[in-house]
Amino acid sequence: MHKDVAAEIAQWLDALRVDPHNHYIQALIEKLGMVDDRKLKALSVGTFFYSALFFTEGVGLALRKTWAEYLTIISTASLLPLELYEIAKRADAARIIVLLANIAIVVYLVIEVRRTRHTPQ
Repeated sequence: MHKDVAAEIAQWLDALRVDPHNHYIQALIEKLGMVDDRKLKALSVGTFFYSALFFTEGVGLALRKTWAEYLTIISTASLLPLELYEIAKRADAARIIVLLANIAIVVYLVIEVRRTRHTPQ
């Protein structure tokens, strides 16, 4: 494991008062052990853009901008293909429930945007 990643994990475990010998923590550390510099940079870039998207959505929604409502619908719906892929790989009840919940959220958002579109603010 990259020494910086290992040190960072150890620091977070200590700060959160998590038992480093926990089975789930050990599994997470093993997964993170496979992260090389290239993957770490890709994760960093992806995380940056994902947080920028959420920040943009949040500011737009706080300012009651219509484009932010559509951006929220698009960003929420964009995760549905990933969930379908995960279900195709290995279907289980939890994944199907999450997919159905996210579909319901997208449908709700579309209905709300259409309902309030003609309402003056």
